[in-house]
Amino acid sequence: MTALQQHVLPPINDPSVHAEIDRLARRYVDAGGFGMDILNTIGTSAEHLIERLPAVVRGRLDQLTRSGLTRAFNAAGSSRRVLRDRGEWFNRMLSTASGAAGGLAGLPGAVVELPFTITTFLRAMLEIAEEHGFDPESDEVRTECLRIFAAGGPMAEDDGADLGLLAARMSITGQTVQGLIARVAPRFAAVLGQKLAAQATPIFGAVAGASINYTFARYYQELARVHFGILRLSRETGIPAEALTEALRLSIERIQAPRRLRRA
Repeated sequence: MTALQQHVLPPINDPSVHAEIDRLARRYVDAGGFGMDILNTIGTSAEHLIERLPAVVRGRLDQLTRSGLTRAFNAAGSSRRVLRDRGEWFNRMLSTASGAAGGLAGLPGAVVELPFTITTFLRAMLEIAEEHGFDPESDEVRTECLRIFAAGGPMAEDDGADLGLLAARMSITGQTVQGLIARVAPRFAAVLGQKLAAQATPIFGAVAGASINYTFARYYQELARVHFGILRLSRETGIPAEALTEALRLSIERIQAPRRLRRA
């Protein structure tokens, strides 16, 4: 088999599969618009937010993110064994309360709150993975959660990087998870930097922190439903996840095309 043949994806002929892919694509596109209210309220663009952070915080973002992700996997798993799952709204409200508490103290409080917030986001993803029939303790699920974090945030311009990560199949081992944390951390750090800068704006305080965390929690929950929805569809139909992801990408482009024309 040639290299070209190895990369040829099988056709998807089942209309019900296409219908499910279109449903997931609409969920994905809608999730991408969650951050606009935050940006409109703050009155700045996402790329300028990080410039508001002190240099010492910007210099430590990668380290803070890598440490937060590593601790989050341990904390999220432990908390789920102690406190039973309570659903999407509970996780959103928990994130909202955490953001409000961090916002009360400005930037220092937001930095202290960050590890707890990452853990809350991750726990929500693990619950969704379990809803879709996957083992939340498995390295496969942990790897997929890291791919979701690598997608960027609700205030980021979509560049399709999360879909690329979703399509990139790799050996699922503990070493891969640790390696992926190192790869994901710089991109996720930029997202968290936007969150910290927006949350630390003095004029908003606790209200801003609550609003931002609610938006981020909702965004990552929606992306988790897309990612694990594709994986479940692959498991149920036997269609490779790469083929389903390519169909998802095309469906997203069809949905986004009219919206881009209206903005042009």
